[in-house]
Amino acid sequence: MSKPSLSRYNMILLAAAACALLALPALADSQARIVRLSDVQGSVQIDKNTGLGFESAFLNLPITQGAQIRTHDRGRAEIEFEDGSTLRLTPNTTVEFSTLGASDSGKRMSVINLVEGMAYVNWLGKSGDQFTLNFSREKISLDHAAHFRVQTSTQIAKLAVFKGDVDVDGPVGKVTVEKKKMASFDASDNDKYTLAKNVEEAPLDSWDKEASSYHDQYAKNNSSPYGYGASDLNYYGAYSNVPGYGMMWQPFFTGVGWDPFMNGAWSWYPGYGYMFASAYPWGWMPYRYGNWMFVPSMGWMWQPGGYGNWLTVPRFAGTLPANFHPLVAPAAGTVKTVVVGRAGTTPASMPSRLVVNAGSAGMGIPRGSVQNLHQLNHQVAKSGFAELQAAPQFSSMSTRSSPMTSGNSASRSAMSSPAPAHSSASSGHSSGGSHH
Repeated sequence: MSKPSLSRYNMILLAAAACALLALPALADSQARIVRLSDVQGSVQIDKNTGLGFESAFLNLPITQGAQIRTHDRGRAEIEFEDGSTLRLTPNTTVEFSTLGASDSGKRMSVINLVEGMAYVNWLGKSGDQFTLNFSREKISLDHAAHFRVQTSTQIAKLAVFKGDVDVDGPVGKVTVEKKKMASFDASDNDKYTLAKNVEEAPLDSWDKEASSYHDQYAKNNSSPYGYGASDLNYYGAYSNVPGYGMMWQPFFTGVGWDPFMNGAWSWYPGYGYMFASAYPWGWMPYRYGNWMFVPSMGWMWQPGGYGNWLTVPRFAGTLPANFHPLVAPAAGTVKTVVVGRAGTTPASMPSRLVVNAGSAGMGIPRGSVQNLHQLNHQVAKSGFAELQAAPQFSSMSTRSSPMTSGNSASRSAMSSPAPAHSSASSGHSSGGSHH
């Protein structure tokens, strides 16, 4: 009698095993990464591959491989990568994050497609990470630091280099665009290029310059292995050495009654499920790593650490305050965004005056718009709130705080204002045109 043949079930198992083996090299060579939507102004949308298409985007949303970000007429956005490198999108721009991976050796690989519009790239080039930007029929590949602007349309594409040399590969071969030089690619003529000795200034160059200066200043002396979110921590709060807890960080304008989990939104991602996005402008690092801890008489503080474990839900430890309600992710089966408390929003236009209240934790204060938040924190601790002359983001006009009427004593006694450990809170930005 002949031996029985393999059952259909066993054949299916063998086929599945073979497919898994074939897939191993690809999986081993690329590990998933998540980067940060670090600034949102005006109308910005995201497509997370949920099947819903484009939906409203908001601050601190995670960005995963395959996602697309799109800005509208007055929309702007900034994306921060792990080492603090940034990609800034001007109005009417669409980008696709086709690859966000890492090799076994730890080198990060980012491939971005500029579908349309104009973007600024400030790539820091740390640890030999690889960055690729595709635009028109051209490709920029970087393994070193560079700062540049790219604009693409159906007729022409332009590259302006502010820092570092940039190699571009296209239909007519490779061209190197040096610092303070500019290249134009003619889409109607096989992308033939012309080189200019000077960079034409664009209206939003000053925005890009001021944003880069903000990160350079406030991310100095960052001791964590990650750079994204570091500048916001130093601008919106301060570190202090708390006995029994070690080095802790706390946002300005908080008190014992403030809860770091009361404002934000749950956003759903294929393969990850729901991830919490904080509504606070500094709300990235403390919600992705380390622990939140409630310190008696000081309130909630963040304990850095745990950088080997990226969190989809913020973690807390230690003794909890009375009536504390931890975050609970929405039930499975839905992919819609679920708001918790107040979601992070950007007003269409800045109000003429800005009121900063105790317990606001920096919400509503644009990056770099106030000269010294540390000093303002002391003023709000005394009076309960302060009113400011409003200034746009990164304005060269330093705003001055002027406390209005006194607040209640509970607000004063609840405030904690540890001194900054890594930088002063004086922005010192200058508005200007061309990059230096």
